[in-house]
Order: sequence, then C-alpha cells, then structure tokens
Amino acid sequence: MSEPLLRVRDLDVRYGDAQALWDVAIEVHEGETVCVVGPNGAGKSTLVNTVAGIHPAHGGRISVRGVDITRLRGHRVCGHGVVIVPEGRRIFPRMTVLDNLVLGAYRKGARRAHRASLAGVYEIFPRLAERVGQLAGSLSGGEQQMVAIGRALMAQPRLLLLDEPSLGLAPVLVDEVYDAIGRINGLGVSVVVVEQDVRRALAIASRAYLLGEGRVVLSGPADALRDSAEVRRSVLGL
Repeated sequence: MSEPLLRVRDLDVRYGDAQALWDVAIEVHEGETVCVVGPNGAGKSTLVNTVAGIHPAHGGRISVRGVDITRLRGHRVCGHGVVIVPEGRRIFPRMTVLDNLVLGAYRKGARRAHRASLAGVYEIFPRLAERVGQLAGSLSGGEQQMVAIGRALMAQPRLLLLDEPSLGLAPVLVDEVYDAIGRINGLGVSVVVVEQDVRRALAIASRAYLLGEGRVVLSGPADALRDSAEVRRSVLGL
C-alpha cells in the first residue's frame, strides 16, 4: 500500500501537566474522508489542532506524504497542504465575505491561483457569490461556516480538517454543509471530520476512529463503527 497522505503515530499531547492524548495513531489516505468521533473531552479537537500545528505535540510523529511535520508551526503545516476549519469558524466578522475568502490564499502558490480558487468556492457555495460585499458577521451561522470552509479551500488543501462543522447550525444548513463536504472530497481533497453528530459523520466517511479519554478506543470502516456497541454506548448514549 502507498504511503498515507497523513500518518500520526504515538502522539502524546499535553496542556501543562495535564495529558490530553496518549499514543494516538491515525492514518488518512489520498481521497479519503475519515471521521473522528467521541464524547466531549475525548481529545478530538486537540488531535486536529495538533496535526494543524496550532498546538504542539509532546511526543510522537506526524507526517504528510512521508515528510515529518511534527514540530512545524501552523503556517508551515499549511505549506504542506494541511488546512483546518476550526471549531467556531473564526471568521473576521467586520470584513466582507470576499475579504475573508481572499485571506485564505496567503500562501504564494495559492495567491497565484486565487481567482480560479474563488470561482471554485462559488461553485460549491453559490450563496457566497451573492454576498461577496456583505459583512461576514451579518451572515447566518450556516453561511459563516460556508465562509470558513471556503477560506480554507482558498489555500488549495490536500487535506482538509473540519472541527465540528455542524455545531450550532439549523438542520437544513447542516445538510448544505455536508453536501459541500462530499463535493470537496469528490474533487480529490482528503477530509478529516471531527463531529458530535456521529450519525452524520459516519454516513459520509469511509473509515472512522473513536476517541475516549485521549486514546483511540476503536477504529475501522465507518459502517462497522456505526453498528458498534462501543460507539452506541460512549457517544450515542444507547
């Protein structure tokens, strides 16, 4: 089998003296959608933030196409094609939709292609094309999530990390966001989805990881995890 796009091995992460992740190992292959599920406090956001270079690793190794990125800061991780849409969107509310999107193309290669990237974002999210001059803070929560995902796409990612993309959204907008995730993956972008909405995430993923108390409890095909008693008990409360 070819080298995974993303390989995480023996990852330990701490916040001061408190350890958040123990010996975590995950893989994402080219063109895959992988979801990471688990109860609150399991370490899901810590995992993707560490992969993205936002939080430092205490031990272990993170590699992209065989290149070690474990100690790189976020902007250099982005240079390897790994881009995160953080929980809570983190857009700039007093800037226009267009300005928020263009900020995503700050890498040199992405800047050169920003017009084509914008066209691609508008094709995936036609609603944003209608609101280019509108202040981002005046949009609905679902539209703001579209801006956050669109901004990430402007960086031309190989791997898109989505942290709680459905959080706080109305069901109809959750449908739109997840339809867009499927289209993005269909363009060849690998996707990691961290979600509380376990059923939704497992429905679009090919493989999944269940985290519990900072460790990988279970991993395998998404269908198998959906039917797992461990997932039903620890995440769905069934």
